[in-house]
Amino acid sequence: MNIQPLLDALDLQEDAARALVDDLHAQIDDLQSRLREAETHLEHLAITRKTVTGLADRLPAVAPGLPEHPDYPRILAAFNHAAGPLRAKDVCEALGHELLPKNVEGTRAKMKRLVKLDILTEADAGNFARKP
Repeated sequence: MNIQPLLDALDLQEDAARALVDDLHAQIDDLQSRLREAETHLEHLAITRKTVTGLADRLPAVAPGLPEHPDYPRILAAFNHAAGPLRAKDVCEALGHELLPKNVEGTRAKMKRLVKLDILTEADAGNFARKP
């Protein structure tokens, strides 16, 4: 009996099985690499969450009903870092606005609105402070 055709068939099956094993190893390597990347990303997100929650008490408090303009939270942040009352010009500088009359008056108007909202006080004309 000639077993060569049987051996040739076995060779073909071994080659196919070897190719499948190599392909599966490549997939495993790719999956392990993607898993490491996903785990690292998850770890970074956890670190970010911990950092943000740790800094939350340092963020300026946003009063309810604060007008929707990007300057209002920044104005409050300037008062959170101030040692005493501020003038519109000081806040304008803190916001990084050019010290043009229109900018100073716009900032003063926003500060007066915060006084009306009971967030700031105007101790005397032009001197504003954060309400205790």
